This record gives sequence, structure tokens and C-alpha cells, in this order.
Amino acid sequence: MNDPQDPHDPHETTETHVERLLGRALNSFDLPDSTVERLGTALAHSSALHSSHHSATLRRSTYRHTYLLSDGSALSLWELTHNAGRDGAEQHELYAEESEARLAASRLPAGPLPGWSAERSGGRALDEDEDDELALLSALLARPIPAQPRMYVPDNSADHARRVLRRAENADRPGERTARRLRLAFAHHITQAFGRHCPVEGGRDAGFTLYEHQFLLLDGSEVSLWEVEHTATPDGRHMCEVYEDERAARRAMETRSRVR
Repeated sequence: MNDPQDPHDPHETTETHVERLLGRALNSFDLPDSTVERLGTALAHSSALHSSHHSATLRRSTYRHTYLLSDGSALSLWELTHNAGRDGAEQHELYAEESEARLAASRLPAGPLPGWSAERSGGRALDEDEDDELALLSALLARPIPAQPRMYVPDNSADHARRVLRRAENADRPGERTARRLRLAFAHHITQAFGRHCPVEGGRDAGFTLYEHQFLLLDGSEVSLWEVEHTATPDGRHMCEVYEDERAARRAMETRSRVR
């Protein structure tokens, strides 16, 4: 399977297929260790296109890769391919659960927001009206419309919490005390609380998305992690920051959006 558009290469061994799949995925490090270990025992595999979306600005496809393991069980991986990176090149992401792949697909930008100019002048956006910038910052801090009631899903939630904390790059991310509590998580719910593009340094647009990961613990208590995903980095790469409360997460987004 040298091309994801042709997932049925009869000449590729399962071992080579797994190595190439993990090697090209931007987030392969985020897969559960147990999943990677089980993949090492794969005897055969099958790949199929699960869904596809094409528009003027976005090409997105999801593939399901299913493996027969040496113990007789089956394991599936969900591969998301898209051109939403900075240079428009095809990128690959890999997920152990279909729900995670769907969530990742929903995070992809569909293109510039209405009213935003795609033109640039001297490296700066043509529309730099101060009132518009203040309005954008206000919108960044505004609370969203209340979401629908949470539906907790018991789905390896302690491992999900571990992966959220592991991908956080901010120095003030939750510490070991929070990580220990979240080992008791048995169900969780994910809500997108905010999503928008804003102008940052160099006149380019950066995407900001805020997610609440709420966990239900074995003792009946609830713990939330607030994850900020953004591309307000010097090279435009994707970055994740995690905070223990919503106010700190929104303050971080405001700070990143002020970097001009």
C-alpha cells in the first residue's frame, strides 16, 4: 500500500505495512503502548476507505486498517489523511478509536472564515482595523452557547487522560497530583468549547480550538482538563497546551493571539 488511495497492495507484508503506517503518522507516539505492542503480533491485514470529504480548500479521507493478531483477535486502526497543514501537503494521523478519528476530522479547518481576507501586504493582513482586532479578542474570551448534556462514555478513559497530559507542551500543565487522580477515571466526555482563526505574528492566521475533557472517577467525582490546540507557533506547527481550569486556558489563547 504505497499510496493511501490504493490501500490494497498485495505485495506488501503486514510487518512492512505496520512500520510504514506508524512511520508516516504525525501522532503515532500518541497511540497507547498496548496497541503498538499488539500490532507487533499482526499476521495479516486489510485496509479500506471509510469516509471521504473534498472541497475547494480541504481534502480529507479516513481509512480503517484491520489486523489479524497471533492470538486470533482483531485490531483496527483509523487513519486520517488531509491537506490542512501549513504547506497543503498530505498529512497522516493515526487513531485507535473511530470516535477519536471523527473528532480529529471535525477539528480540521474548512478554510478562511467569512469576512477574512486571504491577501497579504508586506507580510501583514490587509484588514488590520484595531476595532476588528479587539472584537476578535473579545470573541476569543466569550463563553460559548451552553453545550448539550454530557454523555459519559466508559472507553479506556484513564489512558485517554494520560495521552492528553502527555501531549501538553506548556510548562504550567497539570502536574503529577492531577495525573494520579485521573488514573481512577473510568468514563469521559469531550466537548469543543471554542474554535476560531485569528491573526498572529507575521500577518498570518492561526487556528485556536478549546476542548474540555471531562472525566468521571471511580469515587464519583469529576475532573476536567482544558486542552488548547493552536498553530500560533513560530513555524506554524500544531501545538497542544493543557490546563486545569477554563479561565487559564482562555487566558493562554488570548496571550497567544496577542503575539503579533
